[in-house]
Amino acid sequence: MPESPYPGVVVDGGGRLILGGCYATDLARHFGTPLYVVDEGVLRSRCRAYAGAFAAGFPQSRVAYAAKAFLTADMCRLVEAEGLWLDVNSAGEIAMALSAGFPPARMLFHGNNKTPAEVRLAIESRVARIIVDSLWELELVARLAAQAGRTAHILLRLAPGVRADTHAYVQTGLADGKFGLAIAGKNGTCAAEVAAAMAIASPHLRFYGVHVHVGSQLLDLRPLREAARRAVRFAASISERCGWRLEELDLGGGLGSPYTSETPPAITALAAALARVVKAECRAAGIPLPAVLVEPGRSIVAEAGTTLYTVGGTKVTPHGPAFLSVNGGMGDNPRVALYGARYRVVVADRVTAPPARAYHVVGRYCESGDAIAFDCPLPQVRAGDILAVFATGAYHHAMASTYNLVPRPAIVVVDNGWARLSVRRESLDDLLRREVGPGEAQAVCLGPAGAHAGAVAAEVAATGEEETSSLVH
Repeated sequence: MPESPYPGVVVDGGGRLILGGCYATDLARHFGTPLYVVDEGVLRSRCRAYAGAFAAGFPQSRVAYAAKAFLTADMCRLVEAEGLWLDVNSAGEIAMALSAGFPPARMLFHGNNKTPAEVRLAIESRVARIIVDSLWELELVARLAAQAGRTAHILLRLAPGVRADTHAYVQTGLADGKFGLAIAGKNGTCAAEVAAAMAIASPHLRFYGVHVHVGSQLLDLRPLREAARRAVRFAASISERCGWRLEELDLGGGLGSPYTSETPPAITALAAALARVVKAECRAAGIPLPAVLVEPGRSIVAEAGTTLYTVGGTKVTPHGPAFLSVNGGMGDNPRVALYGARYRVVVADRVTAPPARAYHVVGRYCESGDAIAFDCPLPQVRAGDILAVFATGAYHHAMASTYNLVPRPAIVVVDNGWARLSVRRESLDDLLRREVGPGEAQAVCLGPAGAHAGAVAAEVAATGEEETSSLVH
């Protein structure tokens, strides 16, 4: 890898890997491994690329970073400083953003099964938009807004019926999927039309527009263009029938990242393609051009991240592959097990050394499916070597677990040769903190015996006679 395909990644003349101006081996030595390394300069560059491309394509545009890809307090502050909005998916993500000082007036709240408590939090926090995912959720939002004496500002999430060429688990625009309101239905009616009529009629809702999202890790712009086309046509039909005006069109995210040999479209190509479709459809329908929102996540953060591991040992099987074990795995990177994801791997201090053999890089977890990468051509590897896995910024920290009670990694932010801790490494004390010890909580009987206990208590209170109960308190 003499010339890196990843921004911010450099290899010096001695074959040593440099991330954000910092030697990878020095980062590992100072902060320990496994370690998520995030390049601040790359993050800012990608945020600005999106903002610039969509400002050029649309008179009014807003870029909302998709928090589910990677969210920390530092990330919230960076996104806020770059002028982007934030797409959040839970009370936890809202709380993280608020704790970092992110303005709720620039938050979009997503989710296909928002709880009443989460909707109340969104309304009370005055998030900019609640993206409503279903008819029952529309009723819930309207009811809770009425109870709070406020008006909820909403977009309706459409299910446009567009199939994207990506893994089945990250296809999100299907008419029969779990997300959104279908724009096609039987007998000439559909859920999206019913929801739009309800939203327009409700005194507790301010209905700004519609949202579409067709999938993740997209390498082809055609499904994104088609979803935009269907969204504008649906909104135009509602406008014609109900006298409602489309003010905002949220086209979601999903642009892919180059993990190995993928070549996703450029951000400028995405913006230009969507601008052509939306402007043409609005002209054809005779409706004003709305404000356009997009929600990139992976394509902002994936390439900004690299994970460092320490090699434990190797194993050569009699008739099969050679295994190389590291001190992390599916707990900090579940994407290989979930989606069959593929990555580039190098030895951090011998990047340019000729390969000695191909290894399957596997993790420390008690699962045969615990792997990082397959058939990686690497030089002779020794215990204690530092391995670097590229493009791990998206859906690694966000999806990390404590499986096998292994603590989650630290996060370090690098920029121009400086490194600072952003999220501390989880400790064994952190893992044990949620456990409830003996005597800390009183048992509550909620089974059939509870009715007997209640009856006994009532009888004792009425007669003054005591009866020994078999219940343990």
